Amino acid sequence: MSPENSSRVYLDYAATTPLRPEVADAMTLALSDGPFNPSSLHAEGRRSRAVVDDARERVARLLGVGRKGITFTASGTEADNLAILGTARAIGGRDGRRHLVSSTIEHHAVLHALDALAEDGFEVTLVPVDERGVVSPDRFQAALRSDTSIASVMYANNEIGTIQPIERLAEIARERGVLFHTDAIQAPTWLPIDAGTVGADTIALSAHKFYGPKGVGVLAARGAIELEPLVRGGGQEFGRRSGTENVAGIAGLARALQLASQERAGAAQRARALRDRLERGIADAVSDVRVNGAGAPRLPNVLNASFAGVPSDALLLQLDLAGVAVSAGSACTSGVLEPSHVIAALGTAAPWTTGAIRFSLGIATTEAQIDRALEAVIAAVRDLRRVRLRT
Repeated sequence: MSPENSSRVYLDYAATTPLRPEVADAMTLALSDGPFNPSSLHAEGRRSRAVVDDARERVARLLGVGRKGITFTASGTEADNLAILGTARAIGGRDGRRHLVSSTIEHHAVLHALDALAEDGFEVTLVPVDERGVVSPDRFQAALRSDTSIASVMYANNEIGTIQPIERLAEIARERGVLFHTDAIQAPTWLPIDAGTVGADTIALSAHKFYGPKGVGVLAARGAIELEPLVRGGGQEFGRRSGTENVAGIAGLARALQLASQERAGAAQRARALRDRLERGIADAVSDVRVNGAGAPRLPNVLNASFAGVPSDALLLQLDLAGVAVSAGSACTSGVLEPSHVIAALGTAAPWTTGAIRFSLGIATTEAQIDRALEAVIAAVRDLRRVRLRT
């Protein structure tokens, strides 16, 4: 199930996960009946419609919403965009409430959607997080205004893994008559995601983050939510998202979500033990290291660590050469190292901002892989710091 071959260790599951065999089987079964259009009225089309309808019912049950509250999309990014752009334009166009609230550590799928709305005349307030990467309910409440229509705060951060007090934030928004959206894309394998537990009005998910196929996501809405469609055409997905449905992808998403829900408790416990093993090993062997998000509730599979004096891109490449795949906590664009907006939002001091690496574990990660990754990290940091001292 692990995407690496036997000679490599893959610790980038927060970026994407491999397709589970059970999910591939569900997709193959959906494909075996032929590439028919679910909107067609003939028998072949009705069979494809039945596959989509069955998947919709199962996903709706797992997420605790009605079947008409499920909108299948082409990605989690589209689901976030539909939730924010679609509802803001619908509500703002109806009653003039054009103020939006979010946080400084959201995924760019949310932040860039907010940027687009700001260009259209909406006003956006980004609530700062504390040094752990957590949104304070008090700060969140203070940011809401009488003209606020939508608030969006992610369930768990994709870079540092911090889990937000999402149920309380949703409750505050509801008391003020504000629609609350959450990007829950990192959550399904590890955290409860049904609408009743999360409390959000809309929830965005992406199948390839929980061992489903790429190219399919879902926006789940609790109750009747007004939104303006982003994609217009044939009126599929109850008029919210036109385009012929990805039948096999939708079947795969439903199966992957079912498996994640069934295995969540055991998977989280196992990943946390392995993540903590890696974290302790680094802390014991490497000096001048900082765990980003420490002290906050975190996803059990994510460790984001900054190594003072070690650029993250150089460390990432060293680990890659050693056979360990991870992600950098900063982006190198046109040769210029730019700190991650998430790390910057923590108020992190300069020595730590450019040395962040994210290790993200999966359900197939083993103790032996963690130990091998630890050895590679210790060696790479030592070598890079030695080079730095010589220059």
